[in-house]
Amino acid sequence: MTARHLVVLVMLWAGTGCLLLSALAILRLRGTLMRLHALAPASVLGVPLIAVAVAVDQGGSRAAVKTLVIGLLFAAGSTVTTIAVGRASHQAEAEGGRP
Repeated sequence: MTARHLVVLVMLWAGTGCLLLSALAILRLRGTLMRLHALAPASVLGVPLIAVAVAVDQGGSRAAVKTLVIGLLFAAGSTVTTIAVGRASHQAEAEGGRP
């Protein structure tokens, strides 16, 4: 087992752990805003860690760069989406509607 392979495995397991913990938190927590907070580790840390692990495994190729861009876009896009959902939920709650 090479050092590169070990780094890939550690990052994959760390990213998968973040995703699983977020999924368990979503099932356990109540309320829209609390569940949105539970998504943060998955979207900001879990998916980018997996993307970096895949890119390291692919080596220095164009495919690795594409994978890193996808991971970066997912991290940035999920943050923006979380803010939009939180704001819409807050507005619906303030109007007396169901979030």
